[in-house]
Amino acid sequence: MAVYPLRDDDRYLVDTEGGTYVVDLGSDTCTCPDHEIRGNRCKHLRRVGMEVGIGRVPAPGERVAACAVCGDGVFVPVREEGAFLCGDHRPAVGSFVRDREADKLLVVTGVTTERADEYETEEGKPIADYDTNAAYGDHEPVVEAVYVGNALRSPGTLDVSGRKRYGFPASRLRRLDPTERPDMPVIGI
Repeated sequence: MAVYPLRDDDRYLVDTEGGTYVVDLGSDTCTCPDHEIRGNRCKHLRRVGMEVGIGRVPAPGERVAACAVCGDGVFVPVREEGAFLCGDHRPAVGSFVRDREADKLLVVTGVTTERADEYETEEGKPIADYDTNAAYGDHEPVVEAVYVGNALRSPGTLDVSGRKRYGFPASRLRRLDPTERPDMPVIGI
């Protein structure tokens, strides 16, 4: 039994040896005879629910988009547009990353869906137009971050409030492995 989401819809195509049926999770219906004629909750509804639950197909209200860095599929809201990142390439807000160009430590303050060739700095210049970003994709979403530098370090915390936020193409920032990460909470994001 194979399950395929239908485009921009909350319905799914279920292909079986016995036939092909359409399941609508929102209205809890299926076009199979077992459901339509007998009114029973059929195996097709259960299968689609299972596939959604384990993340093989998008849930109702979601669609598949390509990660702008690796091309892998990622589930996003149906109506949302822009550039997206998969779990491997989307840093968490508050996480430490390293700038590949400057080899400096930063803290992520936001992840946008704006592409690097659309996201503009305060000067009105697209992020992609900076020479230091030439090696990274114009199509990648921008990650906003703060250089840690000499941020105020109160006992046990790192305060980045009031620090200038910069935008970077996603692949310019390298996620840190656990041995590289500073062991302190960040405040002021």
